[in-house]
This record gives sequence, structure tokens and C-alpha cells, in this order.
Amino acid sequence: MLNDPHPQTPSRRRFVGVAAAAIATASLSRLAFAETSHAITEIAPPPGGDKTAIRPLRVHVPDSQLADLRRRINATRWPERETVTDASQGVQLATMQRLARYWATDYDWRKIETRLNALPQFVTEIDGLDIHFIHVRSKHQNALPIIVTHGWPGSIVEQLKIIDPLTRPTAHGGNASDAFDVVIPSLPGYGFSGKPTATGWDPARIARAWVALMQRLGYKRYVAQGGDWGNAVTEQMALLTPPGLLGIHTNMPATVPDNIAKALKFGDPAPAGLSPDEQHAFDQLDFFYKHGLGYAQEMAGRPQTLYGIEDSPIGLASWMLDHDAASQALIARVFNGQSEGLSRDDVLDNVTLYWMTNTAISSARLYWENKLNFFEPKHVTIPVAVSVFPDELYAAPRTWAAQAYPKLIHYNRLPKGGHFAAWEQPRIFSDEIRASFQSMR
Repeated sequence: MLNDPHPQTPSRRRFVGVAAAAIATASLSRLAFAETSHAITEIAPPPGGDKTAIRPLRVHVPDSQLADLRRRINATRWPERETVTDASQGVQLATMQRLARYWATDYDWRKIETRLNALPQFVTEIDGLDIHFIHVRSKHQNALPIIVTHGWPGSIVEQLKIIDPLTRPTAHGGNASDAFDVVIPSLPGYGFSGKPTATGWDPARIARAWVALMQRLGYKRYVAQGGDWGNAVTEQMALLTPPGLLGIHTNMPATVPDNIAKALKFGDPAPAGLSPDEQHAFDQLDFFYKHGLGYAQEMAGRPQTLYGIEDSPIGLASWMLDHDAASQALIARVFNGQSEGLSRDDVLDNVTLYWMTNTAISSARLYWENKLNFFEPKHVTIPVAVSVFPDELYAAPRTWAAQAYPKLIHYNRLPKGGHFAAWEQPRIFSDEIRASFQSMR
């Protein structure tokens, strides 16, 4: 097993001028991941030139970049107000102007930067690309390793709230036997991972990289979790059937039967004989196919054209907020002063990470690379656990889940939560992870 430095205090995480636990004599160099990247990261140089070594990473955004962000927000050229009283034309002007005022005046990036630097973060090269990941080991014996994958427009920020409940279950109402070692990688082209400079980084290739990462960390038994792109990658991992992968958990499963998919594709009515749960799922998917696919179609077809969201922070934020109607409505309520599962800082931590790493277009290219049908069953044969949150793109019925996953070991419909379940409802989500993999201890 490769050494995994796990420093306990902020001072020990100051890698410059101090020996890192994994690389005792390595001094740190301050490197940008790309020439156009706004974010600066401090990464230990590879010992002996071995880029596959696991190297500590620390985040530092210069004050000048934060000042530039505020300047750009304040210089936004606003359009006129929408001509309707709802969000049917997109993210409403009032929401974006409230977001802009808070972002330019009260928001403090240093808080999330401190949170990130308090966690063990690393980089290792896999298949020619630097992969960034968080790796937190539980202090409890026999902790079950889990690799958790985010989606778009998410990031590692999406999973930060579940790290402590999973690694320290006794502090959150669980038992020591519920503990996990948690690995959270950044997808290629996202966050602090490298940006592919050639084609081919689709979910299947990322899945192979994740298997390699878990092997490199020395894990011989582990489980995997994902939603959105995280589900696509996690299901592809399952299809590889690597010896160590015991089972997977998904909060956005791919379960849509062929007859349902055909009706949705051609705009036909729902097939006869659907149960209430199946009819509800059909209606959710029908709405999404008709009103919610625009962003995905643009990124799948012409990602390079999206220069505007790489150049304008408000353009980027509005593009990211308009992922799905339920989460957009929740975020609008947040910026209108209501208390929700997400806070204003939560939302802006994620958007600012995209801005500072200059990853609006590099992340969008995953849609172009993908050739999979998101909701089509992939014939996963290993054990699968499904958690259904009501405000997800669609609430997968048990009947569809059981048909898609012949080894369905856990299915649960939750009372609250949406697309960003781990971020919005971390306690419920963590409880679901514990219950899902209880039989694999």
C-alpha cells in the first residue's frame, strides 16, 4: 500500500518548507494546472520523476484573482427582465442579481479554501492525466473503502458534507462498524484534475482510471457511489467487474425500460398499464426531455462554443444554476433568503471552483465524449443499491430498478432531496450509504 499522509493540523498541511508525510524530503512548487487556469495549486514534485506517485496538493487562489472575479461581477451587462412571472424562460433576473450582489460583496472564498486544505488532497497521474482526489481514512478499524464520484455541474464540493459522517459514524449517530474510508476524485477536466488535451476521456475510460486509483491506494475490497456523471462512471466500473469492487450505490439510476424510452423519444403518450410510481416517473422524464435538455444538447454538440461562460462569472453561474427545474427553484429560494438544504455559500463555493480552475469548457466536453444513453439500463450484474430522492430528474420506480439491476440489494424512496442529494441532504444521504452496504461488511 502506498503511503497516505493524513496530517491533523493546518500547520502540518503547510507543505512549503515542511517535509510532507508521504514524501519526507520533497519541497513544494507552486504550479498552475494549465496556462489559462485561474487557480494556483501547490503540489509536491514527483519523486524521481515518477508522476504516478501520490503527491500532496494544497489550494491557494491569489488575492489578485479574487479581486478580478469581483470586478467582472460588478461589470456585468445585464439583460432586461424576463417577460413572464415564473422561471419558464430560464434563471430569473432577480435571482441572478441577488446572487451577484452577494458574490461581489459578502462571499468569502477563503472559507472553502481552508476547508479543502484541512482535508488530505492528492494528485497522481493515471493514463497520462493528473487526477486530483480527496482521501480521508477512518480511524475505525475495518472501515469499508468507498469511491464517490460527482457529476455536472457538481464537483468535489458536492460531497464535502458526507466525509465526516462516513469516516466518523459514531459522531453522527452511527456505529464504528459503519465506518468508511472515503475517496472523492475530481473528474478529468473538472476542478483540480488535469484537462484532457486529446479525445477519449469518456465514462468508460474514467471508470478504468478509478479502478486503477483504488488499486494504487492499496484497496483490495471497496464499493463505489455516484449520481449524474458519477452514476455513469460508477456503472461502467461495475461492468468492468474488477476483483475488488463489491457493489455500487446510485442516487440517479439508469433504469428506463425500452418502451418508456421509445415513447419519450418520439413524444408519444405513456404506455398503458403503468403503476402510479411509473406514471409519475414518466411524467418527470417527459418534462425533462421537453424542457430540460437544452444545456446537455449544447455541451454534447458544441462545447467549444461556450466561450461566454468561460469569460463571464455571471454567465457561468446562470448556466450552472439552470441544470434542472427543481434545483434551480431551490437555489432561487436560497438567494431570496429562505433556509434550504443548500446555502448561498454552498452554491457559490461550487461556481467559484469552476471559475478559478477555468473548467467551464473542459468539463462540458464530457458530454461531447459520452456515447452512452444516460437512462438506459447497462446490464450491471454486481450488487446495486438505489436511493430515490423525490426531486431528482426522475424518481425511479422499484419495478424499473429491479428489472435494471438483477442484484438489487437496497431500494429506498426518501422524503426529501433532489439532484444534489449528498450536498443538500447529507445526513439522509450518509444514512443511505450505510444501509446500502451493510451486508458487505
